[in-house]
Amino acid sequence: MIASDATKKRIPRGSESTQPKQSTDGNVETSNGNSPRIAYNSVLIRRIYLVAFDGCLILAAFYGSFALRLHEKESLASAISSVGFLPWLALIIGLSVLLSSGWYQGLTRYAGSYSLYGLMPRSLIMVLALLLVNTLIGGTQPPRSFWILYWLLFSVGAIGGRIVLRDILIRQLDRRKNRDAPIPDSNATLIYGAGYSGMSLLNALRNDRRFRIIGFLDDDDQLHGRTLQNLRIYSPTRLPSLINQYGIDKILLAVPSVSRDRKRLLVDQLTHLKLEVLSIPSLAQLANGQSIVSDIQPVRIEDLLGREPSKPDPHLLKSSVFGKGVLITGAGGSIGSELCRQVIEQQAKFLVILDLSEYALYRIEKELLALEGAPPIIAVLGDSGDANRLIQLCRTHGIQTIFHAAAYKHVPLVEANLCAGIANNLRATQAVIEAARATSVERLTLISTDKAVRPTNAMGASKRVCELLIQDAAAAQQGKKLIMSMVRFGNVLGSSGSVIPLFHEQIAKGGPITVTHPSITRYFMTIPEAVQLVLQATGMAMGGELFLLDMGEPVRIADLARQMIELSGLRVIDKQNPNGDIEILFTGLRPGEKLYEELLISAKDEPTSHPLIRKAKEPRYNSSELDSLVRQLDKALRSWDEEKTMATLKLLVPEYQSDGDAQSKSTTYVPEPRGQSLERT
Repeated sequence: MIASDATKKRIPRGSESTQPKQSTDGNVETSNGNSPRIAYNSVLIRRIYLVAFDGCLILAAFYGSFALRLHEKESLASAISSVGFLPWLALIIGLSVLLSSGWYQGLTRYAGSYSLYGLMPRSLIMVLALLLVNTLIGGTQPPRSFWILYWLLFSVGAIGGRIVLRDILIRQLDRRKNRDAPIPDSNATLIYGAGYSGMSLLNALRNDRRFRIIGFLDDDDQLHGRTLQNLRIYSPTRLPSLINQYGIDKILLAVPSVSRDRKRLLVDQLTHLKLEVLSIPSLAQLANGQSIVSDIQPVRIEDLLGREPSKPDPHLLKSSVFGKGVLITGAGGSIGSELCRQVIEQQAKFLVILDLSEYALYRIEKELLALEGAPPIIAVLGDSGDANRLIQLCRTHGIQTIFHAAAYKHVPLVEANLCAGIANNLRATQAVIEAARATSVERLTLISTDKAVRPTNAMGASKRVCELLIQDAAAAQQGKKLIMSMVRFGNVLGSSGSVIPLFHEQIAKGGPITVTHPSITRYFMTIPEAVQLVLQATGMAMGGELFLLDMGEPVRIADLARQMIELSGLRVIDKQNPNGDIEILFTGLRPGEKLYEELLISAKDEPTSHPLIRKAKEPRYNSSELDSLVRQLDKALRSWDEEKTMATLKLLVPEYQSDGDAQSKSTTYVPEPRGQSLERT
């Protein structure tokens, strides 16, 4: 949406004369010399023209009504002479009604159906007022059908006249713009979608210099060959010939309700034809007022990944946070910050945000305080592994729900800093468990990861240990007030350290894009949807559950890289296209990296009341055995002994395999034959 920053700035007192002003007909006035007076005079002259036009129309409708009612010339002449000054009375009453009702305050160039329909009651009042005055005066009474004809003729004439005037003004503006900056031929554009959104987009872009709309594309066979707003609707199969005929170089997708799979296929086909693909906002953004149809933007790769977003259950969303005191650890991170936003949206009583990063905490606090209707926000700079500090926070503020999102998650960094990474994740989880047990906390939810399933890296193994700790603590809380649970899911789009921001950065630098392996796949989900499901899983928890989120189908990273290059208007360098723009380089799997991710260890899970949330039944230790192994791990970490740390970690997580893949040679990407983008495996 177009929102001027100038409206948010306070104009210094006494400086009004230097500020641009908006005239009543939409012209910007400045105060240089006599510009305001000139602009005012211009508006006044235009209104005088409109009043004169309507005055002539009133008289024409008046006499025309008689002409239609009386067909003989003698009867018409005698009828007109008999009414005397009634036409002039109609003129005075008609213009008075139009002026007093604000009819001339609208902008003619933007006259639409709603504003034009507003004329109907005005013209009816005109006729009734004239009928009343003429009856009171007691003069010659025209035939009763005259009044209906008079109302219809004036209404139709005024509406039609405004439409003609609107189109004339628009053409004049277009000619003036063409004179200043001729439309380049390279702006030839097609709108994909000949429905309501396509029509609205066309109307919004009529005066937009970036696009020269040639016509529409639509999948509906019944629309092919027909016209919309005087522009032809074509079949998508005609696109190659249209490109040759008109030099099409842009496609605007006006299909906000299309599925992600269909949109992915469309974008792949269009980018293959070397077209720039832009899109209007999604149906959800249009519905909640976040965006308008004309807010077109390049198609983002995030819009094409994952499955269709789910509709949340309002009761489950609210049940664990509505009216409660909430603590979020790692609040400045990708998941933590979105948790903060949605917890506020679900009307928490207050929110305590904890993070060790000063900048991350400052940034999220500033954002949250700016939200409308935000509850009290308590920003705490501190370590999630400090149990005493957490206990103090929970007691002081009366925390009822904890979301534990604080963790080191970057696989190669944790692999290179083994003890630091494991110690951080382990001690933070131990601390939140201790704080929840020692205070009046009602719910504790651990944010886990699919890398905890048969881990091949220390980060994933450490998160599996955190799950074991929560499982054990939850078992000890059976029958008590405190409910502990875990939520396990895969990659989220746009999170810090994820592959998509990295690819964006590499494309901006001209490449190459680095992918570790041709066959590597990952699950993807948007951050807002992942957090919605976390809140709903927390609401349905009874104690000790390990919830799994439905991540859709995995995406091959090589296909992801290729489509990101093409969405940027560039081409992949390969055997068929050696003169392309960006190369995809395979660098080999990094230490601890897997070709594919999993969500289950034991392959045993069961459904819940939510179709996209399942419960896993994973193996766990008895308390004494787990406690002994965790003490051994803690001792190894305190002595900074990586060898003992790894050995103990493998005892705790027997499925942990730390040996990396031997395939580490760099190779250049040779794309497979083009099919649907982002092939699923």
